[in-house]
Amino acid sequence: MKRLIIATIVLFGLAVGMSQAGSVYPEIPMASGEAHPEGNEYWRVNHMDLLRHDRDLTMREGIRDTDASIAECVTCHAVNGLDAKPVTVKSEDHFCRVCHDYAAVKIDCFQCHNSIPPELSGASLMFKKQANTLEVLMAYIEGLSR
Repeated sequence: MKRLIIATIVLFGLAVGMSQAGSVYPEIPMASGEAHPEGNEYWRVNHMDLLRHDRDLTMREGIRDTDASIAECVTCHAVNGLDAKPVTVKSEDHFCRVCHDYAAVKIDCFQCHNSIPPELSGASLMFKKQANTLEVLMAYIEGLSR
């Protein structure tokens, strides 16, 4: 009888705790663009493979009008902060960070790409390169030959 009472109390405690904890999944912000024809679940599962595939098409074959460009993703999935401007990837509210933080996956896209829509950032999607990139590269190569 004592075990039954203890088991009932434990189960009741777990049920109350789970109901107050809310969802165990991250709260994903809504996109502003059209819904994906393939469906959200398809993109959740395959987004990295699609981005890699289109990266290869762009970088290696020069095809710039790909279906899964970062510019399109960032434009539709921009999340506005309290100032009504899109937040950058530094914010925990950024669309990509919501799931990536939940899954403990590091995002490295934004080391080179802007994390807010290009028309709002006042720049292209890629960060501007230094004017003297060729000079820096040549100095580095010369340093290697010494």
